[in-house]
Amino acid sequence: MAYSNINKPTDYFNTVLYSGTGAAQSITGVGFQPQILWQKSRSAAQNHRLMDIVRGNNLTLKPDTTLAEVANSTTLDSDGFSFTDGSGENANDSGKTYVAWNWLAGGTGVSNTDGTITSTVSANTTSGFSIVSYTGTGSVATVGHGLGVAPNIVIVKQRTVAGNHWIMYHSALPSANYFLYLCDTDPQQTATGFFNNTAPTSSVFTIGTDAQTNGNTNSLIAYCFAEKKGFSKFGSYTGNGSTDGTFIYTGFKPAWVMTKKITDRTSANWLIQTADGLNPYNPVNQQSLRANLSNAALNAYDMDFLSNGIKMYNDSSNANEASKEFIYMAFAENPLVGTNNIPATAR
Repeated sequence: MAYSNINKPTDYFNTVLYSGTGAAQSITGVGFQPQILWQKSRSAAQNHRLMDIVRGNNLTLKPDTTLAEVANSTTLDSDGFSFTDGSGENANDSGKTYVAWNWLAGGTGVSNTDGTITSTVSANTTSGFSIVSYTGTGSVATVGHGLGVAPNIVIVKQRTVAGNHWIMYHSALPSANYFLYLCDTDPQQTATGFFNNTAPTSSVFTIGTDAQTNGNTNSLIAYCFAEKKGFSKFGSYTGNGSTDGTFIYTGFKPAWVMTKKITDRTSANWLIQTADGLNPYNPVNQQSLRANLSNAALNAYDMDFLSNGIKMYNDSSNANEASKEFIYMAFAENPLVGTNNIPATAR
């Protein structure tokens, strides 16, 4: 059983839906100040949009592109976010509907000297999430992440020069020499230059000499995730090519799931499914978005969000192709068993 110390996952990750106005407006109901804010139009083809509290209120990166960060007119508030002048940068157009995914880290960030490069880190060790800002050296180096346990996922983006990918380390890949590009359909590949074929430790992750993770004097941002029982799960599964598809045990009812086929590049989009209240019934296909595409949401890739995991109900090459390997990230809506459900004598 997946006993969890996080009995209310929405204290650390939450989804809100809203409609754009084309004018100044405030969105509330997150439940905390977003430390990462990831927005996407559900109704229109617009780029994804990602802000974080370490880079600052007014800087946006676009996860579906290799573009550098750009300025915007959004602020991260105590219970949500605000568009101060209506421009929105693909997140507040009149007549369009949007989703915002919000993670809680550890505030604006503190200096971390665990690595050979001094980093600025905003870490939440309870939920296993940190935001890491650092300046590259061009030489093999280590960077402190502040989690106290080895992260399962590290996503790195060069901030200021266009043409650089989002580079992902995932612990379910064959080794730390493997990586994925978040912003395209490529399968797993190998390159020593990104993470120097070195898995993260409880204090640091290692970067090689490639400019996309360690360009000399370049400004970079990393998002690190460590699995927390009953709240987050990061792993892999094998598709079976059937409408009675694969079951993935997570130990909680999911709120957000992202999957990616890693052993074949054919139609291998990054799929995001969320339980967001638009449709209270399974299958959760009403909010299918692709992290690598600007496309609007579509009804596809049926899966059930169960009390203890994910059940596939499609034979799509994107989500459940027979004999193909997939990786996933999942965050909880409700833990299967939380500490408030455990008798005191059993804790």
